[in-house]
Amino acid sequence: MTDIHNDVVEDEDFDTILSSDIDFSGTINFEKPFLIRGRVSGKIAAKSLLVVDETAVVDADINAAAVVIRGSVKGNITVSEKLEITTTGKLTGNVITPEFLMENGCIFNGRCTMTERKTLEQMI
Repeated sequence: MTDIHNDVVEDEDFDTILSSDIDFSGTINFEKPFLIRGRVSGKIAAKSLLVVDETAVVDADINAAAVVIRGSVKGNITVSEKLEITTTGKLTGNVITPEFLMENGCIFNGRCTMTERKTLEQMI
């Protein structure tokens, strides 16, 4: 996974983008990089990178390979590689991850359990 938190998020880097005018409720499953700019409630299961952009509001449990939070997330997160919360990111929920990066100014309310790096299938 690239350290996307310091980079400008380019639309071309993602196979799927949920734009800021979309309000989705349900289950999202994907295998290629996914960018959320809108509102999502439900469950998210991913085999790759999930980026929650600054305008996004997510109320969902997330299982993914890697997650970058720049917006707001409420829900429990299980990550097989790395979780990043940027300066603008807010997370309310418990985390299971082998690597956790929190930038100054972010908000994290929950518990974190650090694990050994495993494949996503081993964690689910």
